[in-house]
Amino acid sequence: MKIFLLHFLFLLSSIQSFTQKKIYDVQLYGAKNDGITLATEAIQLAIDDCNRNGGGTVYVPSGIFKVGTIFLKSNVNLYLERGAVVKGSENLIDYHEYSLPPFGKNYYGIIYTDSAINVSISGFGTIDGNNQVFFDWTVAKKIEWGGSQYTRQSEKFRTVINGIGDGPVMPKDRPRQMVVFARCKNVAVQNVQLLNAPFWTIHFADCDGVNVSGIYLATNMLVPNADGIDVTSSSNVIITNSDIRAGDDAIAITGYDHHFEIPGFSKIKNVSENIVIGNCNLQSNSSAIRIGFLDQNTVKNIQVSNVNITNSNRGIGIFVRDEGSLENISFQNMYIETALKTGDWWGNGEPIHISAVRGNDKATLGKIKHVQFNNIVCKGENGILLYGSKESILEDIQFNHVRFELIHSKLNELAGGNIDLRGCALPKQLFARDIPAFLLQHVKDITFNDVQLNWTNTSAPFFTHGIELNNFSNVRINLFNGTASPANKKANRINASNGKQLFLDNKQNSLFVNVIN
Repeated sequence: MKIFLLHFLFLLSSIQSFTQKKIYDVQLYGAKNDGITLATEAIQLAIDDCNRNGGGTVYVPSGIFKVGTIFLKSNVNLYLERGAVVKGSENLIDYHEYSLPPFGKNYYGIIYTDSAINVSISGFGTIDGNNQVFFDWTVAKKIEWGGSQYTRQSEKFRTVINGIGDGPVMPKDRPRQMVVFARCKNVAVQNVQLLNAPFWTIHFADCDGVNVSGIYLATNMLVPNADGIDVTSSSNVIITNSDIRAGDDAIAITGYDHHFEIPGFSKIKNVSENIVIGNCNLQSNSSAIRIGFLDQNTVKNIQVSNVNITNSNRGIGIFVRDEGSLENISFQNMYIETALKTGDWWGNGEPIHISAVRGNDKATLGKIKHVQFNNIVCKGENGILLYGSKESILEDIQFNHVRFELIHSKLNELAGGNIDLRGCALPKQLFARDIPAFLLQHVKDITFNDVQLNWTNTSAPFFTHGIELNNFSNVRINLFNGTASPANKKANRINASNGKQLFLDNKQNSLFVNVIN
């Protein structure tokens, strides 16, 4: 028994010694937590040592550690103790400089990880991008791409008399993505706070196996390009149990094919696929969830459930502007609340926006198909938009058990009665149009099943039909409980033109103009 006990104590001692060797306290490498002394080199030494010895935990204790760019490596867990703050330097010279044609000189953000495996950031501490120093907070950024000349309000579109309204504020030179994982496998970001990013907050590029859980992410809602989480050309991604509040897109999923030369990324053709988003609260001054856009490969197999979207300019945005298709996408058990905003934010108060319009003159335009919305409750200040084109018809989109309340906006005179298709190659990207509750054009194989529409104090004359269909085929509308806008006597409950195979409550109709039921 005594020999056994001695043997056990020896093993325990060995395990404790081994464990201690696997923890690398950055203060033992010279990092100061005074918020003044630059700690980049000391933290990097701890990471390099940890990686060189087979991996383990780089420990950041409480206090403020001022840094430039840190390079995280394989088999390293960067653990931030409660009360620890890794804060970005106010000096651009402290960040790693790189060249990105055609954009010129740029700077990495706080953490850059390239070609690593089994890498993570965890703990209950904070990464702070220090965005306060990289913007002019007294000047609002003007609308550039797309212009406002075709809007209902023309040059007065989204203007404010005093102050900066909803922003966005003017950027100065700034670091780019605050946290980057590029070409990594088995990545985890858990429980930490990520605050005040001056550009995208977290970027997963060409990664496989990503788990984001329990994070609190908050950029300033006035900051342009301050996305929450961007997933580009990455697969097998899970984002759960998180609170994300971003000035720009809260979660963006794309399949970039890197048309322009990015160091180490040229001619990569990875798709984004197998992505799960669940149990999250999202806020955004652009799209709370954006899927697709320019320079994209295929994006497919996305499941979104149990998500609240509030205080947002656009709820869900699904976009094709280039080659590559978006397919097999499901949203269920969601609440979406959107409102019009002032300033140069993309989107115009739509709870759901799906569009396929050319943005690249040389590409074969991709498709959007197989999209489901199940058990969705929406409240918004603009209509739901499905906007296909002759060369890219929206296919197989279902609305099952959807409740939509279209409400009056105090900004209708400044911003209402417009559609925002920016990023496309049309002369009119942001333009005036009458607004039905549901606008569908260039669509086929569409299903409405148990959809309820309510209009609340919508007195603006540009609000029109309950459902408007243009250039359609095989549309099934079953159990639609809704009317035209009460403020527009010329509008119809269902208005359909240039289409075929319209089924209303399981009864087939051929060609219709101004269908009233």
